[in-house]
Amino acid sequence: MLIGFGAPVSGSWATPDNQIAIARRADELGYASLWTFSRLIYSDWPEPMRLGSPYRSVHDPIVVASFLAGVTQRIRLGLAVVNAPFYPPIALAKSLTSLDIVSAGRLDAGLGIGWSPDEYEATGTPTDRRGVRMTEYLKCLTEIWTGDPAEFSGEFYRVPRGWSDPRPVQQPHPPVLLGGTADAALRRAGALGEGWISSSRVDIADIPRAVEVIRSGASEAGRDPEAVRVVIRGVARLRKSPDPDAGPLTGPTDVIRAGLDRYAEAGATEVFLDLNFDEAIGNPDADPARSVDVAHQVLDAFAPA
Repeated sequence: MLIGFGAPVSGSWATPDNQIAIARRADELGYASLWTFSRLIYSDWPEPMRLGSPYRSVHDPIVVASFLAGVTQRIRLGLAVVNAPFYPPIALAKSLTSLDIVSAGRLDAGLGIGWSPDEYEATGTPTDRRGVRMTEYLKCLTEIWTGDPAEFSGEFYRVPRGWSDPRPVQQPHPPVLLGGTADAALRRAGALGEGWISSSRVDIADIPRAVEVIRSGASEAGRDPEAVRVVIRGVARLRKSPDPDAGPLTGPTDVIRAGLDRYAEAGATEVFLDLNFDEAIGNPDADPARSVDVAHQVLDAFAPA
């Protein structure tokens, strides 16, 4: 199982200097990947319904990944996830292609369907038939990347005949991993993507069944089910004592290491340790110096080498 790391994108520690320092250190230590995530708006909902503080201040995932491409050499750069329906396919294809080029072919494009009604409203995106739209979106994206010239005419998306050069470094296109938890989304990940990427809220007990559904989707589409990637966002909280209610990656290093073993046994092909979702780190009011210190402790403790 590969081990990645979550780049600083949320809260007070997500400064350019800290992003560079963490990314370079992860690259030097042999981590497989660096990951970002997306949040367009922190909705002013009633307090009991409001999202946690790590969602309060979040950088654009494509911009940060592009920035880190220029200060790293080897490590892959993942988006976990960009909500595809909020972008026209031609615009997202162009951004992802450029990111793949400036990173010399190191992009893993995690795409989601979105869930926040406020983000759908803010981007002017229709909310009906989201799954059907996403399936067509992926076909359109593939045509833009591979057509010579490209042309697409669907129910929801259209691309006039023409070229959208340059082409991505990775051929036929960067790996696309899909998010979602419903069975239809899991099957779509196996049938149309290179695999699945989990949310921060995934329960480790649900992963084996998710893997089964994803691989079934791959088989039904005539693809190799064993080649499907299962990437888990591992919410890591370094603590003196374990807290089973907070997840398998909360506690001292030996507890976190045991949690990583559990993810491997559950079927994960990659877990990235993400500190952004620790309320003591991915928070606008957190002490950034302490956050970076904890990040270096985790980086050194779980270095793949």
